[in-house]
Amino acid sequence: MAVYTEVSDEALSAFLAAYDIGTAVSFKGIAEGVENSNFLLITTRGQYVLTLYEKRVDPADLPYFLGLMRHLAARGLSCPLPVAAADGALFRPLAGRPAAIATFLPGVWPRRVRNEHCAGVGAALARLHAAGEGFALTRANALGPAGWRPLFERSAARSDEVRAGLGEEIDTALASILAAWPDGLPRGQIHADLFPDNVFFLGDEVSGLIDFYFACTDLLAYDIAVCLNAWCFEPDGSFNVTKARLMLGAYAAERPLLPEEREALPVLAAGAALRFLLTRLYDWLNHPPGAFVTPKDPLEYARKLRFHRAARSARDYGLD
Repeated sequence: MAVYTEVSDEALSAFLAAYDIGTAVSFKGIAEGVENSNFLLITTRGQYVLTLYEKRVDPADLPYFLGLMRHLAARGLSCPLPVAAADGALFRPLAGRPAAIATFLPGVWPRRVRNEHCAGVGAALARLHAAGEGFALTRANALGPAGWRPLFERSAARSDEVRAGLGEEIDTALASILAAWPDGLPRGQIHADLFPDNVFFLGDEVSGLIDFYFACTDLLAYDIAVCLNAWCFEPDGSFNVTKARLMLGAYAAERPLLPEEREALPVLAAGAALRFLLTRLYDWLNHPPGAFVTPKDPLEYARKLRFHRAARSARDYGLD
């Protein structure tokens, strides 16, 4: 359940008084998501999502996150549009947390990823990258290559509790990936967490992209690599090259990949798999008893990491 902070009727009413969106008709928690407390808010003016930002979100990053969403929406990308209060503020305190209201997007995320979904998300990702051009703010990727070694060190001593030899495997992969990490590829604003539960569909068409709270300024092709990990592996752990070909083809139809980006796909995809392996490993080893959210299996990404480290070229991802 992604509601960590409860909001009283009185606190909600006082909060909404700062906005010109009417009064509350319905207010209920949204069970999906793992980082923040989310509520579906229906007022006399329409439907919204109210988000309370929990401890993992630095309030200093909120002007970037919320500003980026407004920038993307203004350029035609279907994403939540943060609603400004009467004084122009995009977030305000509520129940001891910074909180923001955004427009509600219709659609559902795919529980079973089909080929059509992969093509749709590839095109949507390219449109996101194009729409992000010209955004004035930047944000370093806190979970990018510079952060992987320190993150691993927080779990290294206990990593073999998850599987014997896992620590050595991660250490070897980390050194190899960092040594081969590309420099000079196109950079811009990236989502960095575009998993299926962050993409809404109506039928086979993408209706919206949500949850920009890992967004940052980094390599555009790294964002593609995150999606290859998130969308193109089957439940049995096998890599579906058809899904990858459709995703990459749809992306390239909107924004052609440079030869250097294509060449870098294996190491970028390995780095993306390592990033999620490391965060899952830390959460697995530091999961407090009685917590609302069940930690995700880090070994899923250990298996994906092995696939990418064995890949030799873009051909392994369906590109000629």
